Parts: sequence; structure tokens; C-alpha cells
Amino acid sequence: MRPSGWIALAVAALLALLGSVYVVREGQTAIVLNLGRVARWDIGPGLHFKVPLLESARVYDRRLKVINAPPERYLTSENKDVSVDFFVVGRIDDVRAFYRATGGNEETAESRLAPIIRDSLRNEINSRTLQQVVSGNRSEVVGKQLATINRGAATLGIKVLDIGIKQIDLPTDSKVIGDVYNRMRAQRQQVASKLRAEGEEQALAVRAQADREKTVIVAEAERDAQKLRGEGDADAARIYSEAANRDPSFFAFQRSLEAYRKAFADGNSVIVLERNDPFLQYMRDDR
Repeated sequence: MRPSGWIALAVAALLALLGSVYVVREGQTAIVLNLGRVARWDIGPGLHFKVPLLESARVYDRRLKVINAPPERYLTSENKDVSVDFFVVGRIDDVRAFYRATGGNEETAESRLAPIIRDSLRNEINSRTLQQVVSGNRSEVVGKQLATINRGAATLGIKVLDIGIKQIDLPTDSKVIGDVYNRMRAQRQQVASKLRAEGEEQALAVRAQADREKTVIVAEAERDAQKLRGEGDADAARIYSEAANRDPSFFAFQRSLEAYRKAFADGNSVIVLERNDPFLQYMRDDR
């Protein structure tokens, strides 16, 4: 065989080898088509072989992907108009179903997935008031519909892991906006009134308890004071009695001096008594 023939044969063998080898990287999956029919699927990372000319390989990214959707307008249970801007986090879950439903075209998959999500969100928002949509927990709006969305997305071979609401725009009608703010303000005032009432109730309970404790303390103090005064009076009477028993005449003299001191304490008192009145017995010269 001529050298050119060997070269041609080598080139053909190289092309055949290159046509029979394909690489699946980490985070990817692949399917193999045999004359357009899916022969093998869910092929993991690595170096793989296929039959040249008869088989072809399609490689897809299975990592999470964020899909941004255009804002969509919905009606609340009050027939109020809101605009919801959301995004979707999902990935290819069944590459065989994905290829069969979309032909392996990601744009086709996104266009077919968007109505499923919009309809599910519409069902949830339609059952809520405008205040609940605007001021409520946004994760609850999509959380209840995630299972329904995944049932529809499964026909496309896609699994939706999360739906995030980026923004909810109120309608441009100033009256509607005012009504929403008024309802939110009324709700906050109701909560504030409830907290104030609970605080006043607790304050009354604390004051009543303090008044009870004060009454008990004052009563106990008065009782102890009466007891101490009684004991003091008893001691005083006993001391006076002992003093009187030891020297009655001196005790009488002392008591008379105390009476004189009290009677003439201000220095201007005038007492009219008979000369022989016992009150003046210690003032007469004959004693």
C-alpha cells in the first residue's frame, strides 16, 4: 500500500476514534441517541464511547440554574391588581423526559415551565387579600404551590427547588394604596392597643400587690409599736411603783415639782387656789 493510503487510513481511524468518544464533566449528564431514538440516558461524568455515525451524544448541565421570569399581573381575592416579579431555581432531574418533552432545548423548557408556575401562583394569590399578599410571609405564597408546580415540571424532566418573589408592586391607583396602608395601620394600632391593655392590666396587678404588701407591713409595724409602747408603759409604771415604795415622801415631792413645772411652764400662768390647798403644800414657809 502506498504511503498516502496509510495516511488516509490513519486519518480515518483517528476520526472514527474521535467520533466514538465523548466526555461528560462533573455536574453534567448525557444521553445517547441511536438514529434519533434515546438509547442510553443519565450518563454520569467520565470518558464514554458510542458507535460512530449511528449514535450521537447530548450533554446537559444538571447544576442548579436560576431562571428569571418577567413580572406577571394577578388579581387578589378583592379583585385588586398586583404585579409580581419572581425567579425560579431548578435543575434537570430526568434528562430522558427533558429531551422528549423539549428536544433538549432549554429555552423551550423555560417557556413551557413559565405557564405552570404562573398558574400556580395565580391560584394562591387569588385566594389572598391584597394586605395578605403585600404584608404576609412571601415564602408561604409559593411554599403551598411548590408540590403542584413540581408535578407539572416533572413532565418536562425538571425539578423546581424554590421560587423567590423579588418584588410585589402595588397598583398605581392612589385610593387602593391608601386603603392598603389604612388597613395595615389599623392592624398595627389594634396590636398596640392590645399590648397597652395587657400592660395596664399587669400594672394594676403589680400596684394591687404592692398595696396589699404595704397594708400588711404597716399593720405589722403598728402591732409591734403597740406592743413596745405597752411594754414601755408597763416598765414605767413598775419603775414608778418601785420608786414610790422606797421613799413615798420623796416621790410625792418629786411629783409635786413636776406638777409645778407643768403648771407654770409658759411663765404667764395664774392659778387661784385656797391657801390651804394641798397643791401648795411644798410652797408654804411652815414646811
